Amino acid sequence: MNNIGNKIRILREQKGYSQESLAQELGLTQPSYARLEKQDERISITRLIQIATILKTTVAELIDEKTQKVINQQGSEGSQAYNVDTINTIINADKEHIATLKEEIVFLRNLLQK
Repeated sequence: MNNIGNKIRILREQKGYSQESLAQELGLTQPSYARLEKQDERISITRLIQIATILKTTVAELIDEKTQKVINQQGSEGSQAYNVDTINTIINADKEHIATLKEEIVFLRNLLQK
């Protein structure tokens, strides 16, 4: 399943943007934009930053579903108290997110060096 594209679609709809209006802000045609939502591997880092800015969110929110799922699961239980397993799950999700960010930094540094 297309995670980033799906997340973008959901946020776009929540913010009241049509595909056409968001495509126009990005300087794309609507069909080109629609392909980005369906095939998120086509989204460059630069494009992802542009989309996050327009949707008033962060790139981290667009690419990191694990931490968000853990937080949402806690919120749906209605409990304010966090148990040890939940805290460990959140910590592990944060560690995975940090590892992903480190990989992105290495990737971007390599691009800059070329």
